[in-house]
Amino acid sequence: MTLQIVSVIGGKDGPAGTPYASVNPARPDETVATVQLAGADVFADACRTAAAAQREWAAVPAPVRGRVIASIGRLVEANVETLARLVTQEIGKPYAEALGEVREIVDTCDFFLGEGRRLYGQTVPSEMPDKSLFTFRVPVGVAAVVTAGNFPVAVPSWYLVPALLCGNAVVWKPAEYAAASAHALYRLFTAAGLPDGVLNIVFADGARTYEGLDRALGEGTVHKVGFTGSTAVGRTIGELCGRHLQSPCLELGGKNPMVVMPDADLDLAVEGALFAGFGTAGQRCTSLGTVIAHEDVHDEFVARFTAAVRDAKIGDPNGDVLYGPMLDHKFAERYEEYLAWIEPHHTVLPGPTGRMEGDGLFYHPVIVDGVRAGDRLFLEETFGPIVGVTTFSTMDEAIELANRPGYGLSSSIYTTDPQAVFRFRAGVSAGMVSVNNSTSGAEAHLPFGGNGKSGNGSRQSGMWVLDQFTRWQSMNWDYSGRLQKAQMDVTEITPDLGFRL
Repeated sequence: MTLQIVSVIGGKDGPAGTPYASVNPARPDETVATVQLAGADVFADACRTAAAAQREWAAVPAPVRGRVIASIGRLVEANVETLARLVTQEIGKPYAEALGEVREIVDTCDFFLGEGRRLYGQTVPSEMPDKSLFTFRVPVGVAAVVTAGNFPVAVPSWYLVPALLCGNAVVWKPAEYAAASAHALYRLFTAAGLPDGVLNIVFADGARTYEGLDRALGEGTVHKVGFTGSTAVGRTIGELCGRHLQSPCLELGGKNPMVVMPDADLDLAVEGALFAGFGTAGQRCTSLGTVIAHEDVHDEFVARFTAAVRDAKIGDPNGDVLYGPMLDHKFAERYEEYLAWIEPHHTVLPGPTGRMEGDGLFYHPVIVDGVRAGDRLFLEETFGPIVGVTTFSTMDEAIELANRPGYGLSSSIYTTDPQAVFRFRAGVSAGMVSVNNSTSGAEAHLPFGGNGKSGNGSRQSGMWVLDQFTRWQSMNWDYSGRLQKAQMDVTEITPDLGFRL
């Protein structure tokens, strides 16, 4: 049965809009949901609704809000298999990966349920008597959150959970090609007892979302923007927020390097490269972009990597496969453009490229050996099952190659040498470094985010994300009964600076 989905604002269904079919990419003739895409006015109205509901939500004590987060986690946990099956059906993510994605929501809730009792401020000493200084975390107000569909439920939870815990209201615009998964997650959140208007979900295309966000920022009904998606769109969001003197939370693309040192465990490195490069069909922001292999082990690594890719199972995401289909037709079309970047000096392994036989959006895995630092395949993100390989001779060269594309999300090094690990960590521009592990696989209590083309330095997850959804407020309380002027009415204690032993 095809689901019928509309936006939900203030607890009520939104108006009908432009129909959009969210299809099963493994069986494109199967429509998972028909989604009514809203206009800019609906998005702006949702932001007004959220602003009206936010103050009352912020007045709920933070530990009580933490209990709501705990309830969300338990509800998700009770619906793990159903939600994971829906994710697999709608975006083609292998079921085992989908289960892990849903589990990450539970982990996020488990972490943040206690943060309701730890939204600490400080008591700070004053330089004057009978005066106390304090700091407080206060909610930003309304957060507008725009997310991609490659992680249709886990990544949104990175925004929604801390934003709600901190006392903000949220307008969430998920990817339309993952609308059914998003709508299911929304229902689980609201079942935890969130008041109407505190969490609103709006389905819209990119252009209408941008227009509505511009309007809401101008009206002052949005105070923080969170965006997960491409670098190109992230720049546009950043420019829009900058005009309104706001700093968005941007989690963008990556061209994530894996350095293989001469002392690396090659079988382990191949296992990591296989998962990072081809898991989720290479459609993660943390997917492996380029293997940078030392010249002494390059040939052996490529041989083992090629054999592993050749033996990998690709197909029905309900089965035991390395990866399933591309997320949607638009990603399949874009991936075919990336394949056109293969040049005569490249060696393509294991063999076939392009779409596999059958109706689904399945594509052959591709290793491209011999990429050079000036190639598009080396410099630009390639969202799909394709991994480049190049060589290096010195650690300085490896670090330069790792940083050359200008992204800075995730990175990896395989070695048993601690000196190499710490030289790489100090030199690489990535926000995340893995040692003897793949470029993919974030734990819910560590900061997640990138630099350069991968983001603006903002971080999600763990306690660090609290700085995205709260602002620091300072207060001074003078109970001396007289005006004491800072830096002027300060007691001086005179030292004898001429004293010598």
